[in-house]
Amino acid sequence: MKSNVIRTVCTLDCPDACTLDVTVTDGVITDIDAAKDGDINPFTAGFICRKVQMSTKRIYSPERIATPLIRTGKKGDGEFRAASWDEALDLIASRIKQGITARGANSIAPYLYNSSSGIVEGNGSTLELFARLGAPEIEHTICAFTYGRAWQQIFPALSSADPQSIPKAKLLIIWGANSTASNSHLPPLVNECKANGGTVIVVDPRVTGIADRADLHVPLLPGTDAVFAMAIAAELERRGKLNSVFIRDHVSGSEEFLAVCREWTLDDAADECGIDVSVLTECVDLIGASSPAMLRMGWGVERNVNGGSSMLAIFSMWAVAGHFGVEGSGILGSTSRVSSARIDAVLPEVQSARSVVNMNHVGRWLNSEHAPSVLFIQGANPAVTANDQQLMLSGLANEEVFTVVHDQVMTDTARYADVVLPATTQFEVDDFAGSYGSFALQRVNKVIEPLGESRSNDWLGRELAARLDVQITTPRAEDIEVLQNTVILTPQNSVQFRDVFPDGAKAQLFSPDSELPLPSPVTGRGSTGLFLRLLTSATAKTVNSMFAEYDPPTAAVSVHPIDAIERGLTDGDTVVVSNSLGAVTLPLSVDARMRVGVCEIPKGLWMRHVANGMVSNALISDGVNDLGGGACFNEALVLIEKAASQ
Repeated sequence: MKSNVIRTVCTLDCPDACTLDVTVTDGVITDIDAAKDGDINPFTAGFICRKVQMSTKRIYSPERIATPLIRTGKKGDGEFRAASWDEALDLIASRIKQGITARGANSIAPYLYNSSSGIVEGNGSTLELFARLGAPEIEHTICAFTYGRAWQQIFPALSSADPQSIPKAKLLIIWGANSTASNSHLPPLVNECKANGGTVIVVDPRVTGIADRADLHVPLLPGTDAVFAMAIAAELERRGKLNSVFIRDHVSGSEEFLAVCREWTLDDAADECGIDVSVLTECVDLIGASSPAMLRMGWGVERNVNGGSSMLAIFSMWAVAGHFGVEGSGILGSTSRVSSARIDAVLPEVQSARSVVNMNHVGRWLNSEHAPSVLFIQGANPAVTANDQQLMLSGLANEEVFTVVHDQVMTDTARYADVVLPATTQFEVDDFAGSYGSFALQRVNKVIEPLGESRSNDWLGRELAARLDVQITTPRAEDIEVLQNTVILTPQNSVQFRDVFPDGAKAQLFSPDSELPLPSPVTGRGSTGLFLRLLTSATAKTVNSMFAEYDPPTAAVSVHPIDAIERGLTDGDTVVVSNSLGAVTLPLSVDARMRVGVCEIPKGLWMRHVANGMVSNALISDGVNDLGGGACFNEALVLIEKAASQ
């Protein structure tokens, strides 16, 4: 047997972007581990998550799609025949041409997510192809869109703080993020911060793994984050604890922001947020007295109707507190703009007039009289990840929509396709990987040859373009000469408002031309009777829905013991979780780590994992939040009742 170790990088949808050493024996991957020496991303810290260690279970899965497939049965039944690539591509190209001829480019729907792909695979030839065709852009409003809009509104073009400076913080607030489930290399830095005398606050409705490490856990009611932040800002002003020098030099719009905050007393805010006022007071004390202080913002905060208001309020509160300018301070957001910049710079920007579709509303589009002629899905499994699952499944079953799915395994979505195309994994392509949790750009080296007839996103985009007479200018990954070594790290002088500044050098807390000039949260989110607010949280087992085919999260709904008693329920009961949209049948888990008034069903489940085939998204409307039209995954109110058969 011949074995060798190949250095590459993980491209999965995770902030960490770990450097990997992959052992290949006679052309087969036999081990995946963290790179521990040499040219590596230091954020990897010598270990990787179980998802990546176990990913050979997907690479060599019997569910891996080995050849192009063409549907022979009813949509959703998963009945296909094998086809050649030429037959499949010719059919797809002909249907795209027919759609454009009959109804124009707006009848072509490219549902391109690719969040677990490298930079070229995710943003290269397939993206360019549909842009040059003039097909609508389906914006990624399903995740992080509101976060990005809020960041650009308050801190236009400002880089994130450096996560490696967390150990220098005397106060660290982790807000709306469970870094033990995702971003697993952040907790060691949190431990260092605590060992150095820092205080850690975690804001989350549940006692998460990262909350276990906190000195103070703040169990806010979902959607009340804006009120919490506004009350802190108002109280800092009342106490004379605002950073007046920083505000003078680096903030505009502070008066307008503080004016909308002043109505919130600590008592009123505590009632609205469902917490004891002493918890809020302690947060004010720590934010007003600690320096340096760092804020690690998570994406959970945006996923309700107040998502935009909450993001704006939290960012603005941190600005008037003035926690910037020294190492260990600032806001740790997404680092992707910096880490990916060198590759993004060589990818083409296609200038064409295109309509825009909110990704949260694709289900509506598929069910409308203006449904697209062709739906092309790549790097996504909307049958179980899109909101309003019933609407999405109805749309995927629409016989008038010719659907193409390019994926690695036979997902729930692929079962509805007219043509299924086999895709490569991250170990079967050359590419580059940025990071949204560290300042590292890394080279993705192909570890093994593509299995079966699987083909990369880049290859597919070029082959379709040739059949559609579209010229592709995206360079191939192997032709991009950026990295001589495996890793490029940006310089460490990245302290916000000392080394890097937003456009105009100031935080802009009031933007009169924005759809949301200032935080304006919907209030009154307290008692809802027997209804509970549903959270759909990430777990350590899946990346969105990836890997659930062999390692799904536990299919159960978790509730606090008090909520279980009030409903006459006990641990292990089979229950029906329902609202006006639908119902999900699954076991009950009584868990004191939940807060009263909230329940949780993990995201990432497939239809096969739930008794009635419906996952949590069957309970979540496609309504959007108050900035950018972001998804409201944590907004649903549900009833939980014992199943009739018990």
